[in-house]
Amino acid sequence: MSKTNNRTRWKNLRFQPEEYQLLEGRFKKTPFRKLSEYMRSVLLEKPVTVFYRDRAMDDILEEMVLLRQELNAIGNNLNQAMHSINSAHGNADTRLWMNLMRVINSTLEPSIDRIKERMNQYADIWSQKLRAAKA
Repeated sequence: MSKTNNRTRWKNLRFQPEEYQLLEGRFKKTPFRKLSEYMRSVLLEKPVTVFYRDRAMDDILEEMVLLRQELNAIGNNLNQAMHSINSAHGNADTRLWMNLMRVINSTLEPSIDRIKERMNQYADIWSQKLRAAKA
């Protein structure tokens, strides 16, 4: 290249729609900002970094989002129930409701613990894969 790094030579390429879609798909998996940069690197046989997505990890992340939503729903339900009990303070049924909440809490707590344990297992798997990818 010249000292000014200007590109003065121009070549046009024509693609069939399928070819162009393939090229675009490959380009989108790279850190290049411009298609021309990507194409130059490929044509000049320079190294091209490709982002790889692990489908198994995507599935794990999706499940973790669902688990988190479930935990949030459980927490909201418990908060609403406790609010109802507190607003009934002084009522004869308050003791009954408090006992009922203890039973519900003792039933839900093991489920919540299982969900948290599963999320921790997924987080461990994810960190191990990230560490292996960096090595």
